[in-house]
Amino acid sequence: MRGLGRRRLAVDVSLAETFHSDASSDVPNTPDGFLMNSVTVGNYSCGPGQPLLLIAGPCVLQSVDLALEIAEPLARLNERSDVNVVFKASFDKANRTSLNAERGPGLEAGLRMMEDIARMTGLPTTTDLHLPEQAAAVAEVCDLLQIPAFLARQTDLLVAAAGTGRPVNVKKGQFMSPEDMKYVVDKVRGSGDGGVMLCERGTFFGYGRLVNDMQSLVLMRNLGVPVVFDATHSVQRPGGLGGATGGNREMVEPLARAAVAIGTDALFFETHPDPETSPSDGPNMIPLRAFDATITRLLKLREVVQSLNAEA
Repeated sequence: MRGLGRRRLAVDVSLAETFHSDASSDVPNTPDGFLMNSVTVGNYSCGPGQPLLLIAGPCVLQSVDLALEIAEPLARLNERSDVNVVFKASFDKANRTSLNAERGPGLEAGLRMMEDIARMTGLPTTTDLHLPEQAAAVAEVCDLLQIPAFLARQTDLLVAAAGTGRPVNVKKGQFMSPEDMKYVVDKVRGSGDGGVMLCERGTFFGYGRLVNDMQSLVLMRNLGVPVVFDATHSVQRPGGLGGATGGNREMVEPLARAAVAIGTDALFFETHPDPETSPSDGPNMIPLRAFDATITRLLKLREVVQSLNAEA
């Protein structure tokens, strides 16, 4: 478990400047008038010049033992100086396709499991919430609150999450433009001071298909907030398995590489020892055995991108 004194990468101001110089001139003004704001998650800082924030874990909690099987390799990865790992898992998948689909252990049991994982690994944690009344309980346990994409416009939910004082990671709705996320940022910043991050996870392209407009990362970062790229949900095929969501995990790393090349502040992945047995999103997940090597390649790419930005 690492403290605040851990060695950090040098600040790369040119990265933020690159984002702003390349972006369209009609991007809305930063809500608070700042060029860029970092967000504190646990002992980490996410934003320009900081190590890559890596949000990773299973889609949904199944058991403490399985969660630890995933979290322990993530904790070892977290010993690197160029990445900060946050463990992610859901206590309730309230937006499953079918009424008969498994949803998870529920709020109370799920938060107890998240407490155990944080205590045994030292990792900060995050989970998603679906109702305003869940915000306070989740904030007692988790370092970062996540708002699902389908709920990105829900004012009461955003206000409740921000009101806890925790940082909030809002996934851009698959139906929303990046410019429209300005109003999401306004809602969160107007309701709390914990900070806000925006997450790109794909846009609907007809029925049952998502595509990624990588301009979104630039446009949302120009709102003055760190941006996250969700590489695994970006390859979803909603309803592609009939009563369940399909996906194409072979495209996860190529899309993540594109996001790293652009300069995302954080990456989001779901991983599992045996994705085919996961109750949710198995086709999108990176198998746990391949996760460390995948992240190592992405961090090497990020180092190259940072060096190029430093030369610009």
